[in-house]
Formats: sequence, structure tokens, C-alpha cells
Amino acid sequence: MSFETPLPPYNASDPHATFLNSSCLDLLLIEMVPMAYRLANELSIQMPNGDKLVDEEEHREAAFRRLETLGYRVGQGLVERRGSLKSIKSLMVSLGAVRFSRDRPRFTETLDVIKFLCKDLWTLVFRKQIDNLKTNHRGIFVLTDNTFRPFARMSTSSSSEAAMQAQPFLWFPCGIIRGALACMGINAAVQAETSELPSATFQIKTIAAKT
Repeated sequence: MSFETPLPPYNASDPHATFLNSSCLDLLLIEMVPMAYRLANELSIQMPNGDKLVDEEEHREAAFRRLETLGYRVGQGLVERRGSLKSIKSLMVSLGAVRFSRDRPRFTETLDVIKFLCKDLWTLVFRKQIDNLKTNHRGIFVLTDNTFRPFARMSTSSSSEAAMQAQPFLWFPCGIIRGALACMGINAAVQAETSELPSATFQIKTIAAKT
């Protein structure tokens, strides 16, 4: 898979070569939020008179759960080892990023996993690396993307309005991060926020395994 404009002969001789229209991916990411809200509305409780009993907070929570769960499954699929490592390697080579290898040793430090997420995985999904990574070295990591791609096409009249409307678009990426980490053996809680478009900040708090 490549996000770059294919050049002749389009790798026609390579049976594993596939291409993805980047605009279609952008539109899909944009449409996922209203889709989640529509589904939450359709599944809400219907009253005997035909009206639907919808609590705004519950409506929002239902949309969050759907988007975060979808992202979680995508994150797991991107890094799971069961038969997908060759496909991931092909994807990363196409993107010109760090190459995967079957001989690559497993990560032994949480920080190495986070760095992999910031560089390789983020490039795979959003075509750029995380711009800044901070940690307190006690299980909390803060990732900042100064030009978060799903926000690139958004515009609002005020920064406060922008932050409120953009928040749901962070739920799916939060799920991707949590799912990818879970697949690499790290249980974590992930939150995200934005104070000014197109920047986005993700906070990862690792959860120690119970003994």
C-alpha cells in the first residue's frame, strides 16, 4: 500500500502491490464521527409515542465507545503478529519508513514501544511522525502532533468552538493507540485533547499488570 502517486508501470508485476487513495482515507476518517452519532441515535430508547429518549451525555458516550472500539481493533490489526507482519513490512517499505523484519527483536522497554508508535505506526496511519514526545518516566507519555491530519480540513469561528467540535475526531485515534499498545503487551488508558487546530495532544498512561 502506498499513499504516493503511483508511477508507471504501477508495480503491475508485483502481485502484492496495492494502492490507497489518500483522499478516500481522509473522507472516511471525517465521516466516521457523524456515522457513530447516527448509529447512537438509531439505537437509543424509543418511547411509546414514537419519540426517542436521548440523554446528550449518554448519546456522546455511545458514540465514543463505538469509535474507540473501532480504533482499538484497527490498532490491534496493524501490529498483530499472526500472519500480518509481512503485510505491515510491505506497507512500511512503500511509505519509505523504517522497515519491519521477522528478525527484529521484541521491544523490552515501554519507551521503545512508544517510540515505535510515534514514528512507524503514526507514519503508517497519518503519513507523518509525532512531532513531540514527553514522558515523566513513571508510565505517562504525552504525544503531540502539531498538524494532525484529520484536523487539516476543519475550520470554525472560534478556538473554543473548534476544540469542542474536534474532540470526537480524537476518539478513533485514541483507540488505535490503545489497541496497538495492547497487542504489544502494554495495558494503557489513552486520552486526547486539542486547544488549537490542527494540533492534537495524546496522553498515554500505562497500567501496571495486577500481580
